[in-house]
Amino acid sequence: MGSADLHCNREFSTPRKSQKEFVLTGFPVGPKLQIVLFFTFLTLYLITIGGNLGMIFLIQSDLRLQTPMYFFLSHLSFLDMCYSSVIIPQMLGTLKTGGTLITYERCATQYFFFTLCASTECFLLAVMAYDRYVAVCNPLLYVTAMTPQTRLGLVMGAYSGAMVNTVIRTGMTFSISFCKSNQVDFFFCDLPPLLKLSCVETGPQELVIFLFAFLVIMINVSIILISYLFIIRVILRIPSAGGRAKTFSTCASHMTAVALFFGTLIFMYLRSNAVTSLEEDKIVSVFYTVVIPMMNPIIYSLRNKEVKEAVKKIFRRVKISQAM
Repeated sequence: MGSADLHCNREFSTPRKSQKEFVLTGFPVGPKLQIVLFFTFLTLYLITIGGNLGMIFLIQSDLRLQTPMYFFLSHLSFLDMCYSSVIIPQMLGTLKTGGTLITYERCATQYFFFTLCASTECFLLAVMAYDRYVAVCNPLLYVTAMTPQTRLGLVMGAYSGAMVNTVIRTGMTFSISFCKSNQVDFFFCDLPPLLKLSCVETGPQELVIFLFAFLVIMINVSIILISYLFIIRVILRIPSAGGRAKTFSTCASHMTAVALFFGTLIFMYLRSNAVTSLEEDKIVSVFYTVVIPMMNPIIYSLRNKEVKEAVKKIFRRVKISQAM
């Protein structure tokens, strides 16, 4: 056996080291379109932060909004701000430079907080569905059932369940050796593009990761569906059309938020790997990391009379202060 053969065998038998840093390539578009996308996403990010901060401010400043539903909504607004802040600044940096260098540790950290925010929002939307169930199906017991201690316990349960899912998913994802390349064809560290960099069999890790994704989504979707089945049954028993419409309107905003969030998550993570493409994943990811966090405060503002009244009250205060 020649020296060249020995060299080849030695190279083949030596395991390749996992990457210590990645390059996020983002959107492969021309410089002019990159500028347009940069300012578009920057505008959406500013709207997201302003809208969700405004929602939290309204809830804290108006006594009529000091109810369990708005307590949960303030946490949803907080999550949406965190959710978008984990992703969009990185996206803007990638668009500005055409590619962003990110260390392995920073990539894992971004993935951890992104998964934590997304998982917590799953659980929180289920908690909000349960809140609507109690309000509609047991209105006389609503105040005693949704005490401040109960509300806090439900929110802490949402964060705790999300933390368990996040730790397991992050641990499994970053136990994989990423040694094919350090070029991540995406605008943040997400599971599908990272799996494409693996040079080893990822079947066991993928099984655990997708099992937990399936459990989190299905458990929370089941809670939401069961809650709304009871709510719909109560609504159908209301004799007047006006009464049915009024009761349904208290749930309409939440139902819209649920449909948008879980619809995109199911499409993104529970599809067959055989039909996925990273370009398609990018479009869907932009929708649930940029668009949905911006839309939630708009949804709850446009379809909620109490929020509209609180906004009008703030504007009246501003006008009075300016007139003085």
